[in-house]
Amino acid sequence: MTVTLDARTDINLETVYRVAWKGEDVRFCDQALRCIAECRDLFLRLIDSDPEPIIYGVTTAMGELASRRLEKDERERHARIKAFAAATSFGDPLPERVVRAIVLARLTNFIEGNAATSPRIALAVAAMLDGGPLPAVSASGQGGAGEILALYPLFAALSARFDLEVKERGSLINGSPCAAALVADAALAASRRVEMAQKVFALSIEAFRAPLEHYDAALDVLWGDEHEAAALAGLRRFLQGAGHGRRNYQAPVSYRIVPRVLGQAHRALASAERAATVSLSSVSDNPVYVPPDADHPLGRCISTGGYHNAMATPALDDLAAIWADLCLLCDRHASKLLNGKVSLLPDLLMNGRHPSDSDGHGNVGYIPMAITGYLEQAKLAAQRTFIPGTESAGSGQDDVATTVFFAWAKEERAGRCLDAAMAMLAVVASQALHITDRSAPPALQAFVAEIRGIVAPVGDDRVLGPELARLTEWFTRQVFEEGEPEQLPPRETVGPKVVTAAASD
Repeated sequence: MTVTLDARTDINLETVYRVAWKGEDVRFCDQALRCIAECRDLFLRLIDSDPEPIIYGVTTAMGELASRRLEKDERERHARIKAFAAATSFGDPLPERVVRAIVLARLTNFIEGNAATSPRIALAVAAMLDGGPLPAVSASGQGGAGEILALYPLFAALSARFDLEVKERGSLINGSPCAAALVADAALAASRRVEMAQKVFALSIEAFRAPLEHYDAALDVLWGDEHEAAALAGLRRFLQGAGHGRRNYQAPVSYRIVPRVLGQAHRALASAERAATVSLSSVSDNPVYVPPDADHPLGRCISTGGYHNAMATPALDDLAAIWADLCLLCDRHASKLLNGKVSLLPDLLMNGRHPSDSDGHGNVGYIPMAITGYLEQAKLAAQRTFIPGTESAGSGQDDVATTVFFAWAKEERAGRCLDAAMAMLAVVASQALHITDRSAPPALQAFVAEIRGIVAPVGDDRVLGPELARLTEWFTRQVFEEGEPEQLPPRETVGPKVVTAAASD
């Protein structure tokens, strides 16, 4: 399959999934190529007009030398400078799917001519997505004011194949395609992770026999929030056909607040999806070429701060924070299930007895200890990301660093901690159903079968660590590799009421 680009709005979450995650290639439609060529021609006429415009990196030098005007005979020589040795970031590379997303997002500035680059460069960048190996891009050391420490090495080989002309080098290394790609990648993963969380917590609710009134459809309207209504509907979807014999009094707080906390997960996901959608189609070049209008027959070039994406980092921080909160709920649920005085289930804890004297479930009682470890790691990763300065580097104009690489790495760590915490809670819930000889609700039976295929119900004590690690890896694969992105129930607000597609579930 091939993704065809006609306008910059064609670069969105769906195309990131197709190109970055599924490996499809990209081509420009004929109209887009004509637009790129026309804007390039107008731009070249603009820089030769009288009076000569002041355009950063084109009619002036770059960086600290931005105040120095270039003579016409200097422009081409300046354009051919290959300063890729300036790339100094190193360390663990970004996943290939993220690098592919960056290359795709790089095309946004090209499609409608705003980069004022030539068709040959646009086509060369698109060709990087044809399936060949891509350069490594470090996830670490990204403390630049823009994204050049990542984009320099990504496009170094491409630039070496051409005698670059005016504006072409800048069109490769300026802007914020990395931020757009990173928040898009996180949003795609988050849609699956939220769906997985709904399954796990519904399974825990069933294992605990929590009253279903805690998740009643009446709350959709009473609470008045579309995201909490979506969480409630999601839980009810998995609890259809739930067993009888439930407790006739309220469950602990950690069970009653599940739809509120999951509602925040839906809210954070919606924020990340919006940040990704806007960022992917946003023209972020500096300087940016604005096509002709009535007052500017050749168009114009303006310097901007578009390369600093201020919406991606808060969206990533919100995801990391909710992953940490959900880890906490996993910890509380597992502990409550294992405490027979609270869960009214056979006590799975050892109660101080030697394992040989236990009922065969003793080692399950240690699982919350491991969840606590992942919870604390998630909390450390979920610290707010503030804008760092770079003045100490003596970098002249570049006195504020970008933040998105830091935020993405933290969200990634927190998310994987949640995968581990959910895997362990799922095992405890599976064990609770096993020892009480109960079946999961129909919508969760295949899920429980997958869990038990990796971590079988515990009879005699055994070392669970390797099995829990494999189950955690399975959870993470569901997030990143298998199948289409989860389609969560659509949310729609109507007047003061909240309705969801699954409100009748």
